[in-house]
Amino acid sequence: MALAKSNTKALIALAMGGFGIGLTEFVIMGILPDVASSLAISIPQAGHFIAAYALGVVVGAPLLTALGGKWPSHKVLWYLMVWFTVFNTLSAFAYDYYSLLLIRFMSGLPHGAFFGIGAVVAGKLAREGKAPQAIATMFGGLTVANVIGVPIGTYLGHHFDWSVSFLMVGFIGLLTLASIYLWMPHLPRSSEKGLGKDLQVFKRPELWALILLTTIGTGGFFAWYSYIAPLVTKVAGWPEYMVGYAMILAGLGMVVGNFLGAKMAEKLSPLRAVATSLTLMVTVLLINSWLAFNPYAVMAMTFIIGAVAFTVATPIQMAIINTSKGSESLGSSMNQSAFNMGNASGAYFAGLPIAYGFGVPAASLVGAAMAAFGVALAVALLVLRRQQGDRKKRLAYHG
Repeated sequence: MALAKSNTKALIALAMGGFGIGLTEFVIMGILPDVASSLAISIPQAGHFIAAYALGVVVGAPLLTALGGKWPSHKVLWYLMVWFTVFNTLSAFAYDYYSLLLIRFMSGLPHGAFFGIGAVVAGKLAREGKAPQAIATMFGGLTVANVIGVPIGTYLGHHFDWSVSFLMVGFIGLLTLASIYLWMPHLPRSSEKGLGKDLQVFKRPELWALILLTTIGTGGFFAWYSYIAPLVTKVAGWPEYMVGYAMILAGLGMVVGNFLGAKMAEKLSPLRAVATSLTLMVTVLLINSWLAFNPYAVMAMTFIIGAVAFTVATPIQMAIINTSKGSESLGSSMNQSAFNMGNASGAYFAGLPIAYGFGVPAASLVGAAMAAFGVALAVALLVLRRQQGDRKKRLAYHG
């Protein structure tokens, strides 16, 4: 019983880290005009801070995970959160465009490594058969941040100063550091093989296929989410203040979908759960493009899309971990890089038809197409696995 309580507290510590990461990743979107005004730059220039953070995630996930492999996992998680806390706090004191651009890049570096190593640790802390629920608990911190943390951080940034939002992130970082120190049990090193052998995981074609699936398949969600503000105001006709409520609805959907996805991963195989989730995503995004001009339907679909989209989070993370046997932390962290590449690619591709005058609802169609690509890739991997299984059975039979 004592071990079970200890593990529960350790999962809460991981969820707190997820909350802080979700807060810093998404609050910048809500305070972007305030940051731009304070630093005397344009809003498009301020958007570079979002891209700099995402680039930090992509670079830092495999790099810091690989470098931290020789240290015990609980210590690596603690030091990653130290890095996170320091640079997010420094964001509040940035004095111009270039200083904040550099600090946001540095702030993003530990993001993917924390989630990647944390997902593997959560799976090991879980009771037998409950690894999906444990991983979902960690990701639950990120989803709750969208419901509670981001609205509060945005409000503080608007009504006091944008720097207060980042001081709030730093405070969450301090709480996470204390919780990891007090509640995380001592764990073995992240990698037993060493860096050289860990890198051999990148020779596995299935790993690259799953990374591509995450990048393009989950990019379907970001194709829709990146343009939620103009969808709510310019298409559905709601006033500006309703965008905040729409984002809270999306966040509530993410909370629900995160734990539904864990249940799906338990009932189905992780890859089958991914295929099911992305198929549902295709469906709801197509429906959303059709209902885009109905203000009440758009609000309902905002919750539904948020829920459906986040059913994929735990299953795809587990699929990556299962494919990276022996180098789970490194493979798991690469999935976080893929999520952020999905964020960038979804926003970019969905923006193309809008720029050519096809209207904001076209973003949902682009998202559906990207999710459909993910479905096709997941089905192809399932077929390939079945063929490989049949081949092994035939060889065993004839042998």
